[in-house]
Amino acid sequence: MRYSIEGKPMPVAICELDAGEEMITESGAMAWMSNNMQMSQEGGGLGKMFGRMLTGESLFLTHYQAVGNAGTIAFASSFPGSIIPMEITSGKEIIAQKNAFLASTSGIQLSTYFQKKLGSGFFGGEGFIMQKLSGSGTVFLEFDGHIKEYDLAPGQQLVVDTGYLAAMEGTCTMDIQQIKGVKNILFGGEGLFNTIITGPGKVWLQTMPIPQIASRLIPYLPINSSK
Repeated sequence: MRYSIEGKPMPVAICELDAGEEMITESGAMAWMSNNMQMSQEGGGLGKMFGRMLTGESLFLTHYQAVGNAGTIAFASSFPGSIIPMEITSGKEIIAQKNAFLASTSGIQLSTYFQKKLGSGFFGGEGFIMQKLSGSGTVFLEFDGHIKEYDLAPGQQLVVDTGYLAAMEGTCTMDIQQIKGVKNILFGGEGLFNTIITGPGKVWLQTMPIPQIASRLIPYLPINSSK
């Protein structure tokens, strides 16, 4: 599989497949494809379907295979931001925010990741449930806004505001820390908690989390009133 990522701020991943190669995606992510791409649906069992429902993904994954000849298929982003390709190998897992998965080669396994500490889930801004990507192959993840990557050394920590964590390697750990000082809590505008990411491993941060955009737009939306 060969690919290119084009377009800003609404990027698209264009994949060129050899005959017999297959891509997996969420329902509705395909933008265009050649006419020899064969589509099928797979749930993977009730457990996996339930896990995808918890992470906000569709119950069924869509498989696209190039039949007879080489084929082309494109997957477009649903929000202004970035499509990041990542290579997954045995022992190298990626933990990503809900709804990050866009598409992958057939060797990637998508499962549910539960935060080990309840506090990290409820107050860390990423939700109690995230996505775990494992197996072997290429995965395309969709993030909000620009992406900044950090490579943390063992024990090195990064303090992240709510919602800005896009993904991290499975070797990293995530916890929360309450903001100190009454004035900081009341007037800092940053909420009560920050997310603490501890290395070793890579961390991907996003600059425009959708919940942040939504909260900024609320004051400008018309208020519906019943007559």
